Amino acid sequence: MNSVRPPKYVISVMERLTCHGFEAYMVGGCVRDLIIGRRPFDWDVCTSALPEEVMTLFTRSRPTGLKHGTVTVISQGSTVEVTTFRSDGEYKDHRRPESVLFIGDLKGDLERRDFTINALAMPLSGEILDHFGGRQDIEKKLIRCVGEPEKRFEEDALRMLRAFRFSAVLGFEIEHQTLTAIKIKAHLSGGLAKERVRIELEKTLLSDSPQVISDVIGYGLLRGIVANDMPEADLILLKRLPKNRMLRWAGLCALLLRRGIIDDTEKFLTILRLDSATIQGCTRGCALVSAVSPQDAISWKRLLAANGIETAKCAACAADVLYGRGHMELLRSVLLSGDCCSLKALAVSGDELLKLGFSGTELGKTLSLLLDYVIEHPSNNKKELLLAMVTEIK
Repeated sequence: MNSVRPPKYVISVMERLTCHGFEAYMVGGCVRDLIIGRRPFDWDVCTSALPEEVMTLFTRSRPTGLKHGTVTVISQGSTVEVTTFRSDGEYKDHRRPESVLFIGDLKGDLERRDFTINALAMPLSGEILDHFGGRQDIEKKLIRCVGEPEKRFEEDALRMLRAFRFSAVLGFEIEHQTLTAIKIKAHLSGGLAKERVRIELEKTLLSDSPQVISDVIGYGLLRGIVANDMPEADLILLKRLPKNRMLRWAGLCALLLRRGIIDDTEKFLTILRLDSATIQGCTRGCALVSAVSPQDAISWKRLLAANGIETAKCAACAADVLYGRGHMELLRSVLLSGDCCSLKALAVSGDELLKLGFSGTELGKTLSLLLDYVIEHPSNNKKELLLAMVTEIK
């Protein structure tokens, strides 16, 4: 353990439960992260108290998942997911159990979990309760299923994608039997909701090891979405990009397009249910650099003027992974320069040209000419100078 400690609002919830005679434990990923030395994003508590008893104890709570025994407790302005010990019923859709049975046994609750590193619990005393070797697997940096791997993946096919996500985020290897089971059960991933697939892919993409996506593809977990395999060496190039979701999606799409893994960026991202802004930026950005990339500041200014900042950033990231470093840095220097790269930043407005008698197509063409001139001569973005130029044109 290290200096990372559970926050007071979590301790408060556990103390109230234990003071009323119930067992309470921090559980899952938060315990794993405490052992590793990472600050947990979420704090989950499991308890012997039934959901109704939890809601009676905590007036500021809401029944976010009563069917599965989960109550969200609001403690000191923060939320804590409190879930009753349970065992899962039959899985028919390879995603969620048809029913759950509330039990009074912590070990029974932990044995339904996906991986040993997530099947850890910690009471208020700080002792780590480990029934399945999770702590040893953390030391060995291994992702291993609790129990029989094939059964775990038959229950919930999303666990296969989670295995690769944890591998990428934590820098762990997937244990051999678990990996073999993924290969056997990969076809089950085809029935997963694409939003859930996208969430796991995105977390992997934004990790320190985005190249793990090549294994996701190679093991067939994106079958029906992409074709062929993807060399890991290519996807290592994604590490040079900022940890920004749109920019890394742009880089990934550029590499997948080059290898023929996908043939249509918009279709690929739409299937994965990405938002329209990301789809548009990545699609346009990849298209702009598919044949040739802008090589100088003026070229990037023109690209900015025609497509906007977000698309330009996507194009620069796509270019960085396709043609080598430097494009994003060049674009960044253009943006920091403050030079005019848009009609909005032009010293002369359309209203001013209207007053000079310009209208319709002529007005639009004149503004475009002025913008192109200023892009090449940034120091001349001055109202008096530009108005003098258009007066001569008129």
